[in-house]
Amino acid sequence: MKFLCRDKIAKRKLESVQIGLELFSILMEQQVIAPDQLGFLKELLQHIRRRDLLSLVEQFEQAELHAPDDQPDVHEKRLLKVAFDVIRANVGRDWKKLMRELGLPEVKLDKVETAYRYDLEEMVFQALREWQKWKGKDAKVADLIKALQGCNLKLVADWIEDKLSQVNSGTK
Repeated sequence: MKFLCRDKIAKRKLESVQIGLELFSILMEQQVIAPDQLGFLKELLQHIRRRDLLSLVEQFEQAELHAPDDQPDVHEKRLLKVAFDVIRANVGRDWKKLMRELGLPEVKLDKVETAYRYDLEEMVFQALREWQKWKGKDAKVADLIKALQGCNLKLVADWIEDKLSQVNSGTK
């Protein structure tokens, strides 16, 4: 793959690349590849005959294209913010299980994990934001609570319900 990138990356920098992750980091730094710019990546994958990876990139593109633009109403957004804060602080390493229960596509999970791999709480928060963008106006706190219960994270679901009842009654 390094050979295929020689017209995109300076020779000295390319020689220092030891693993694929370094190569992709450089390509992202130079904005040769980005979430909305995947043409070069697709060419690379076709050239090395990795149709499996090419398929994942295409799934990612399709998920991005079909994401609803509409957003939840103001009240639901407020409730989602409260729920997100509780989940971010308490779900931890079970975040992927939760996101799968919510139906978020694997490519979105991988995108979040790659971008925030050194900050678990930020990973959880960004995954929740991806889910909210993906669901659009259909993103509901009730779905979060149901998914938490489905993942045996009932205590977190209870904490959200308690927090929401405080918010709805006007206390903090």
